[in-house]
Amino acid sequence: MQVKVSPVFSVFQKQHGEAKELFLALGKQMKSKKSIELLGKLNFLELYLELLTKIHFQEENLPIDLFSGFIPLQKKLRKIHHLQLIINDLQKRKKDTGLNYGSYENYLEKQKKELYTSSYDMVLGSSIQAWDEFFEKTKEASQSLKPLAVNTGINQLIQEELESFHLNHHGEMDTARLKVVFKGLRTIIMLENVLLYLGFNPIYIAETHQEIEDTKNSLKPWYSNHLAFQSLSFFLGSKEEISKKYLEWIKDLNKEKKSLTLKVESQAISLFDKILV
Repeated sequence: MQVKVSPVFSVFQKQHGEAKELFLALGKQMKSKKSIELLGKLNFLELYLELLTKIHFQEENLPIDLFSGFIPLQKKLRKIHHLQLIINDLQKRKKDTGLNYGSYENYLEKQKKELYTSSYDMVLGSSIQAWDEFFEKTKEASQSLKPLAVNTGINQLIQEELESFHLNHHGEMDTARLKVVFKGLRTIIMLENVLLYLGFNPIYIAETHQEIEDTKNSLKPWYSNHLAFQSLSFFLGSKEEISKKYLEWIKDLNKEKKSLTLKVESQAISLFDKILV
């Protein structure tokens, strides 16, 4: 008798298939766009495994480390994403000022070359069989899942994110706290989209869901600024003398950081007042 696979598995199947195609493409040539796309897919696949863990919490034989083999690649891709955001900020600065930042650009290009080489070696050293085994084991763990169990698991994961927000709700929201908020909002959005796909009612009304999306989107330029400020500060820290154009840039980044932080703090506090009870 054939065992039915939960409808939620089709979401995993689609993301896994697209992730595998991106992985194979990177085995031919490392590109930032495809690397960042694959990172997004891996983040979802990791979340799906967390959902299965919630549903099968009473089963001792659940292979909870299914995703562990992909963590090193996930970390490499995250570094590529971060570096690309920093490079984007450099290009914007050059365009806005008309100035050349050659030494810093060379510094970033060296980082990029080293990171892309090590990432490419990791992809080539990985087996496509690992992707197929990951798929089959996840499919097996997705059998006979009742819709109510999936719904409950999703709600438990969202509740955990809300609990992390409670811990970050009071006092000044520093960089660490805002990063937790960004990751949490991204997770909630993905899980709510799964609920909608399965035909369940969303947890939040449309207006609140939009506010969650808006707050997450506001955190993107904030995080890019944070990475740019961090990278440039580290670069300048090794210099005995710093030219005026770099001093002006770091000053502008710091000013922008304060402005963006105030904006996202205000949005987060307003959002927390609606979703934290």
